[in-house]
Amino acid sequence: MKKLEDYVRNIPDFPEEGIVFRDVTSVLQDKDSLKMSIDQMQALLDGKDIDVIVGPESRGFIFGVPIAYNLNKAFVPVRKKGKLPCETIEMEYALEYGTATIEMHKDAIKPGQKVAIVDDLIATGGTIEAITKLIESLGGIVVKIIFLMELEGLHGRDKLKGYDVDAVIKYEGK
Repeated sequence: MKKLEDYVRNIPDFPEEGIVFRDVTSVLQDKDSLKMSIDQMQALLDGKDIDVIVGPESRGFIFGVPIAYNLNKAFVPVRKKGKLPCETIEMEYALEYGTATIEMHKDAIKPGQKVAIVDDLIATGGTIEAITKLIESLGGIVVKIIFLMELEGLHGRDKLKGYDVDAVIKYEGK
C-alpha cells in the first residue's frame, strides 16, 4: 500500500530554481489519498477537546470541513480581505514581497471556545500566526494546529512557539 507522501507530486525548480514545489492537488485527485489525508490529519486531533475547526481559504476549507463534519464540530472560514459579508475583524501579515490581510467574522469565535486550526501546508508560518491572533482577539483558545505538510527548512514553527503544532508529512527542505 502506498504511503500518503507517495501521492504528493514533487515539481522541481518551481516557482524558482532550487525549490521543490509540493503539489497537494495530486493528493486531492486520488480517492485513496484524499481519504488517507483527512483520516491522518484528523488523527492528529485525537484526545483534544475542541469546539471549533478554523481553516484559511482555500485549502484549509478542503481539509477542515470534512474533519469538522466527522467530529461534529463547527467550521469557521478565514478569508482574504473583502470576501466575508458580515462584520469582520482583520489581521495584516508579511509575505515574501509585501503584505496580505485576512478576515474572519467578528462573531465566529465565542470567548472560551477551544479551536483547532487546519491547513494544507506550513511554510513560513505567517498566515497561521495571523489566524492565531484573530482567534485570540475574540477570546478563543488555540489548542492544536495541524497541517498535511510541513516545509521544515522554512522554520514556520518558529512563529508558532507555544502552540501544539503537528503535520502528517514533514519535508526537511524548502
